[in-house]
Amino acid sequence: MTSCTPSDGPPDLLFLLSWASHALQTEHAAGLAELGISPRAHYVLAQARTGDLTQREIGERCGVDKTTMVVTLDQLERAGLAERRPVPTDRRARLVAVTPAGEQVLRQAQQVVQRIQDDLLATLPEQDREVFLRALLALVSGPLANTSPYAPGARSGC
Repeated sequence: MTSCTPSDGPPDLLFLLSWASHALQTEHAAGLAELGISPRAHYVLAQARTGDLTQREIGERCGVDKTTMVVTLDQLERAGLAERRPVPTDRRARLVAVTPAGEQVLRQAQQVVQRIQDDLLATLPEQDREVFLRALLALVSGPLANTSPYAPGARSGC
């Protein structure tokens, strides 16, 4: 690994987190591609699982703009993994539901993601794993909480 950090300076947190994030995203994308879905499709399916959220609500939770959300749902519908249903009280809105085939893919996707996460965390000494996760959670729910649509709470469950 190369580093943008001077050899005599402290570690560059932004560089390290960006590198780790990119590598983990690449692993997720490769693992989920084997199931025929993208990480974004996985997030959308996970949010749609209850069947009581609208397309707009899922997009907001996942930090996905309207146009991208439509494209993602079109792909999921063509694959038979999700469907849009009218909201009885608002004919303009659509609820998103996961189909039985989508449930199966979602279960497999969650296993893939869990395996990737477990494999990654297994590279850390056991006593450091919980500390690492607690520290990351403290950062994203503390000083970084309101700086990104991807922060916990901003896109619950994604």
